[in-house]
Amino acid sequence: MDHYDSQQTNDYMQPEEDWDRDLLLDPAWEKQQRKTFTAWCNSHLRKAGTQIENIEEDFRDGLKLMLLLEVISGERLAKPERGKMRVHKISNVNKALDFIASKGVKLVSIGAEEIVDGNVKMTLGMIWTIILRFAIQDISVEETSAKEGLLLWCQRKTAPYKNVNIQNFHISWKDGLGFCALIHRHRPELIDYGKLRKDDPLTNLNTAFDVAEKYLDIPKMLDAEDIVGTARPDEKAIMTYVSSFYHAFSGAQKAETAANRICKVLAVNQENEQLMEDYEKLASDLLEWIRRTIPWLENRVPENTMHAMQQKLEDFRDYRRLHKPPKVQEKCQLEINFNTLQTKLRLSNRPAFMPSEGRMVSDINSAWGCLEQVEKGYEEWLLNEIRRLERLDHLAEKFRQKAAIHEAWTDGKEAMLRQKDYETATLSEIKALLKKHEAFESDLAAHQDRVEQIAAIAQELNELDYYDSPSVNARCQKICDQWDNLGALTQKRREALERTEKLLETIDQLYLEYAKRAAPFNNWMEGAMEDLQDTFIVHTIEEIQGLTTAHEQFKATLPDADKERLAILGIHNEVSKIVQTYHVNMAGTNPYTTITPQEINGKWDHVRQLVPRRDQALTEEHARQQHNERLRKQFGAQANVIGPWIQTKMEEIGRISIEMHGTLEDQLSHLRQYEKSIVNYKPKIDQLEGDYQLIQEALIFDNKHTNYTMEHIRVGWEQLLTTIARTINEVENQILTRDAKGISQEQMSEFRASFNHFDRDHSGTLGPEEFKACLISLGYDIGNDPQKKTGMMDTDDFRACLISMGYNMGEAEFARIMSIVDPNRLGVVTFQAFIDFMSRETADTDTADQVMASFKILAGDKNYITVDELRRELPPDQAEYCIARMAPYTGPDAVPGALDYMSFSTALYGESDL
Repeated sequence: MDHYDSQQTNDYMQPEEDWDRDLLLDPAWEKQQRKTFTAWCNSHLRKAGTQIENIEEDFRDGLKLMLLLEVISGERLAKPERGKMRVHKISNVNKALDFIASKGVKLVSIGAEEIVDGNVKMTLGMIWTIILRFAIQDISVEETSAKEGLLLWCQRKTAPYKNVNIQNFHISWKDGLGFCALIHRHRPELIDYGKLRKDDPLTNLNTAFDVAEKYLDIPKMLDAEDIVGTARPDEKAIMTYVSSFYHAFSGAQKAETAANRICKVLAVNQENEQLMEDYEKLASDLLEWIRRTIPWLENRVPENTMHAMQQKLEDFRDYRRLHKPPKVQEKCQLEINFNTLQTKLRLSNRPAFMPSEGRMVSDINSAWGCLEQVEKGYEEWLLNEIRRLERLDHLAEKFRQKAAIHEAWTDGKEAMLRQKDYETATLSEIKALLKKHEAFESDLAAHQDRVEQIAAIAQELNELDYYDSPSVNARCQKICDQWDNLGALTQKRREALERTEKLLETIDQLYLEYAKRAAPFNNWMEGAMEDLQDTFIVHTIEEIQGLTTAHEQFKATLPDADKERLAILGIHNEVSKIVQTYHVNMAGTNPYTTITPQEINGKWDHVRQLVPRRDQALTEEHARQQHNERLRKQFGAQANVIGPWIQTKMEEIGRISIEMHGTLEDQLSHLRQYEKSIVNYKPKIDQLEGDYQLIQEALIFDNKHTNYTMEHIRVGWEQLLTTIARTINEVENQILTRDAKGISQEQMSEFRASFNHFDRDHSGTLGPEEFKACLISLGYDIGNDPQKKTGMMDTDDFRACLISMGYNMGEAEFARIMSIVDPNRLGVVTFQAFIDFMSRETADTDTADQVMASFKILAGDKNYITVDELRRELPPDQAEYCIARMAPYTGPDAVPGALDYMSFSTALYGESDL
């Protein structure tokens, strides 16, 4: 039987005959070891950017085996063979086995040929030997080591937990409570231990495995189903997995500092906390105002009258003039406070301040953008709604006029059509009645267009959601019903008259001709009066000129109309002459029409009176449109000056922020003078606002004389004020950094020159590659070692670095630097962040280790500190600050009232939760 052993006398190096026999007796153990050992190997290989899938296949060429040993040992092995032949693979495996042997481990019956041939048992045995040597051998608890030491550590950590009794590395772990207890003992926030049940091992195991993988970076090496389904889980698999917990939890930090550093650190922390609270309150207030304002702007419930909508427009103007400007200032001040706070945090070696969820500067900018978007939509809606109401009022008035004219015409027509006067009439009277009915039918047909117009206007009012649509619909329906009834009555009367037509022989042609010509002429006059009294609405000079042209064309037709009137009156005069000459019985009234010469003359006179009124209305509207055009030109002239001025100032500020000369104080003075000159321009903005209000009051909706809207001017002005304030704040922060770090003016000038040289697009920021080139130009060494570099790396070191890290340059160190200068991962580096980093690299700053060492001195070299010791050594307010925030010390040497100063110190620097 093949087996392997070690030269060591330690207990963890037991002969492996039992291990081989166990594998032969229980294949489930082999399955567990395959999974556990594979996961353990991958947990280390992933540091070199690779992994294995099949443990007996992927180690056959020896390359990944050598890489695994280099990663876990931190040492370099001999150069591997890159050939694909068997001899190359055996050579690589032998180099790995020689390295294991050099660590004091003797492998018995495990040769390179078995590994290259993919012998499962030999491969698993070799991996177990590696795990024992590099993961378990160095475990030491109270003078016990390796397996016994690991077991004792587990027993002590799980002693306080019910239902947990760790006696071995197989059946004691089957219910999963042991794993959960280890996690809860060190990280109680990750598992609610009180909810776990001993009779639910699958849930317990999966909970422990998932939490360890997610929060402790311990890969999932075991399957819960395999453990529960095996009478005696594999001891080596359990030991391998448990050793990962030991290494994850056994690290401890040590440091040495002095008591005065604690006072300094706590004072800075208290000040920063106050600044954070102030930021949170200001951000919350601003977000709350935005939250309350947006629903008001999103309220699009239309009003029924023009007056109500104009009141809404006036309320919106008050919001723009009175309520919004202070909030713009608050938003600018909030950004300035945030930048100042971040600068102070960097100067005190504290992590960047991360506001609570939803209160980031980006969140506020996003909410502000939503507010401005809703604000723009609300203004557009107000103007569109005013246009709609204006159109509705015009249509409603037109509907009432046409309906009144039609109702006046139809008044009495039904009674007339229901008369049976033809029953007792003479032959001549019957003829007259028939002709009269024909004239009425002609008149009825002439009114068909007006009825259709009335129905079309009512339909349009319904489509535009007119508030008084029910009354309009009722009136329209009544007119249509009456019209249908008139048609039916007209048809019925015609049929009655035609039945008696054979009895009628005479007819007065002159009356008939009069009636036929008078009816169309009467309709023409009524239409002309309706058109002359029709209201109109225009928005441009061109529209009023079109109406004026149409009116002039109408006036040109009046002479021909007057000729037609005289001709119609001549027919009536001829009838009168015939009646007087021949003494006709029907003389006096025209049986074919009710239109009299007096009515024609009266309507004609009315038309002549309406013409000059129409002239006056068109003239007045033309003057109003000329006034509106002057308002457009006045606004356009100012906007075309102010808009480019704002753009020019924005570009000048960008150049000033990049091409700064002289000392920082000189730059700050220059920027403040520049800011004052910009603020002095405000009266011109206010004057433009006044002109814009006049335009809105005149209901002017477009302006062809400029491409700038008032919204463009407002946004540009707000951005200009924010940009100059932000630039001044950046210079102030640079002064603060310079004074705090002792940077000379020459150094600041050198930093600015290097920054500007690589800021080729003059954006005021550097991309990652530009930032790296800038650091190299200043002599900064970018290496993979996070410690200070010598600036040189020999060939072997460089090769080992490539193998272990997978890079061909200092990507890891550069990533660390980028995390400092770009904590929000925006992909750019500002000059302020660049200055902070360059000053930080040479400054002597406090660290968590130094603070812990200071506490250890105050505590008399103990691992904890008491309340009395804190109050004796520290000022009262800072002593109470520590007492309120330090967690109780739970170590084996704890005494009543002992406080944990180690976790408190790491929390001060963001390494854990305070």
